[in-house]
Amino acid sequence: MHAHVERFGFDRVFQVPPTRGAPMGVDASLEVAALRAELALLRNEQESALALARAQGYETGLAQARSEREVALLSAVDALQAGIEGIDAQFGQVSERVTGEATEVALAAAELIAGRALEVAPGVAIDEAIGRVLGQVARGTELQVRVNPDLIEDIEARLADRQSRDRRKLNLTVVPDDTIAVGDARIGWEEGGLALDAEARRKAVVDELETLLKAA
Repeated sequence: MHAHVERFGFDRVFQVPPTRGAPMGVDASLEVAALRAELALLRNEQESALALARAQGYETGLAQARSEREVALLSAVDALQAGIEGIDAQFGQVSERVTGEATEVALAAAELIAGRALEVAPGVAIDEAIGRVLGQVARGTELQVRVNPDLIEDIEARLADRQSRDRRKLNLTVVPDDTIAVGDARIGWEEGGLALDAEARRKAVVDELETLLKAA
């Protein structure tokens, strides 16, 4: 008796029938739905918590940034104020020094100008004083002008020029006087007189200038 042996096919594919699970009951479906709902709720709560944490963190950071900014701003303002006060103090010192120096220079210049004016044209002030007197006294009033002998020619020439420009007769007499300093004069008439003091005029100019400079 001979046995019949078949060769095994190693490349053969076996089909495994799919297994079918048992159908899900109603209770199981409800439980799954409940779990899904709970999961969704937990996710929402998690997202809300994250959003709240982010918002709180943002507000905290913003508040801290504002606080730091205010502190920095106050520090900058304090530093600026201190700098301004320092500049004001320095400016005040410089201003006082410059004003003092300017006053000294102006006074020195005034004295120099006044003295120089007496040296260059000592008769100018006398001639101007004669003009003021002529404008105050009645026409024809006789005036006597006493000056230093060194100024006789200068004053007479000025009076001649004044007479040439005035239609009325000027009764003016120039008298030399050694006791009168160059630049001074004594103008007299029947009702009064005028003393011209060059040193007093110079002092008055300097005093007035000093007052104006101090007021400025």
